[in-house]
Formats: sequence, structure tokens, C-alpha cells
Amino acid sequence: MKFALHLPFNKTSLGQCSNNISREIFKKQLSPNIFHIGQPDHSMLEKEQDFVKWIISNSIKSEENHCKKTPVLKLWHISGSLESISEKQYLYTFYELDSPTPRELNILKNQEAVFVPSSHYAELFKNFGINCLAIPLGFDSNSFYKTSTSRNDGRIVFGLAGKLEKRKHHLKIINAWAKKYGDRSDVFLNCAIFNNFLKPEDQSAMIGQALEGKRYFNINFLPWMDNQSDYNQFINSNNIIIAMSGGETWGLPEFTSVALGKHCVGLKAHGYKDWMNEDNSICLTPNGKTPAYDNLFFREGQPFNQGNIFDFSVDEFLDACDIAIEKAKSNPVNESGLKLQQEFSWEKTTNMILENIQ
Repeated sequence: MKFALHLPFNKTSLGQCSNNISREIFKKQLSPNIFHIGQPDHSMLEKEQDFVKWIISNSIKSEENHCKKTPVLKLWHISGSLESISEKQYLYTFYELDSPTPRELNILKNQEAVFVPSSHYAELFKNFGINCLAIPLGFDSNSFYKTSTSRNDGRIVFGLAGKLEKRKHHLKIINAWAKKYGDRSDVFLNCAIFNNFLKPEDQSAMIGQALEGKRYFNINFLPWMDNQSDYNQFINSNNIIIAMSGGETWGLPEFTSVALGKHCVGLKAHGYKDWMNEDNSICLTPNGKTPAYDNLFFREGQPFNQGNIFDFSVDEFLDACDIAIEKAKSNPVNESGLKLQQEFSWEKTTNMILENIQ
């Protein structure tokens, strides 16, 4: 089977997906030509030198051997994906809103096929005539695993993850959580929401506004974590993950947390629905939608990223947090969540991709 890869190898979530798909192809002893999106960064793979050598060797030969008639898998945003190194490009992409623009739809229609992690967004694109298939993401057992923690103070720790932005409802969540649980000694909120696309002082101002100028000893904001081992430790330090984003194609931090046995307070919507259920999460139903525009990452009237995100009731969210606290006290391990490790794997993801590239 001849195919090529056009991927970003870096520390972003797209880079993590690229690493995991490529690793499975490496395991199959295949040698596709590899083209990079952006400057490659293999520092996360320092313990996998054979894999890194495979990426480099297949990258070096790519411009000498590649033919445009060879199909290519490109993993990237919709924006920037009209350009292709092949006549047959299969785009694995990510989307979070509800109103694809004419420019986005034209780019998608020019692909041989479009793959997205979520059945919710696959159906959305199909309604616009896009040849689209849902291919779920997988659990990354190379980077995430259970660790022992020394904390035995009896506190129930909530985790909040993902880059700080309106779409993920971070500030709404922090404001509500602080008003109910702030300065309580039995609960703690651990936030890994640093956004390296924003200035630190701007993030501090946004958080300060959400906290209404107050400080709470039981709310912690972590700095940017440069390696997976630190992020793995963050996930392991929590008892409950908050999965209340208004729009996600999948939600890797939340999914990974539940797969590691963490309890979950989650909004059963968009990409979450592919892995979140009543057994592994305390599920909330959205109470409507709200415009996604924040004048930072989503600007109204632009040719990309237009539309709305799902919203939720603060009271229902806090009630669910109370239920989660009791669940975590009675059973620290979410046994139903652990099943996600077997249900979703990067081997399955990669096999589905290869089966649909022709």
C-alpha cells in the first residue's frame, strides 16, 4: 500500500495525534513518505529513538520519491488544507462550531474524503454534502498511565484542562465553582488552562475577572507544562475532571482523564458524546447555544470559525459537582471510565484511516 503523510510533529494536540497515528504506522513496518507541517519537534519522543529515526528517514526521502498520484493523509485545520501535495488528499481535521462557512465547505469538498473524530460533526458535514467519516481518537498508553500520588489529605480534587478560551467555558466554570466551593478545605480546583497563544498578563486579567478580584486558597493555576510526564501527573492528581466545553471534536484531556479512572462532570454534547455516557460520567444536557465569538480566536464575520457553542445551566453544573464529590468519596476509581482504554485505541484509529485511504 502506497500513501504519504503530511503532519505536524509538535507539542500541540494535533502533534499528539500525529505522533500516535505515525507510531502505529511505524509498528506496521510501513514506510510512507512523510512531509512536515511547520517545524518538527520530537522532544516528546526522546525515549523512542527508533521511532524518531523512522520519521526522519521517511522525511528525508520524501521529495525524491513522492508522486502526486500517491494518496496523502493530511492532519490539519480546515484553514490551510486546500493546498495539497497529492491529487488525492484525505484530510483528518477538527471542528467545534455549527455553521461551516462557504470557504470551509469549499476546502472540505476539495478533499478525496474528510475524517473527523466525532460522529456529531461527521453528520453535520454530511448534511452539507461533504464525503465525511467519523474516525475516533484513541487512548495514548505511551504517555498516560496511572501513577501513585502522595496526597492523603482527604480533599476531593477537581481538574479543569484545555487552553483558556471562551469556547471551553473556563471562566464561567471557575466563577461558578469559586462561588460555591471557594476556600473550602475539603475540595480543590486544579486548573491546567494556560494558553500559550495569549500573553500571561492577559490570562491573569481574565482569570481575575472571573474570580471577581478574590483569591481562594483551594484554586490553583498551573503553568504551561512542557512535557507529557508533567501532564500525566496533573491528570493523576485529580479525582474529578470537568468536561463542560461548549464545543469539542473529541476532548483529549477529558477523555484521557476518564480513561484513567477519574470521575467526570460532563456536558453530553458534540464530540464528548462519542465516549461520554451515563455509566462513566455525570452527564448534563445543554440548555441551548450561545455565540462562540470572543474577538480572540473566534471573530464574527470572518471566513472561518463561525457559529455557536453549547451552553449549560450553572445550577445543574454545581448539582452535578456535588454528586461527583460523593461518587469520588465512595469509590475513588471510575471503573466504567477505565473501559475506554480498550474501546478506543490509536491502533483502531490508524486501521480505520488506512482502510479508507485508496
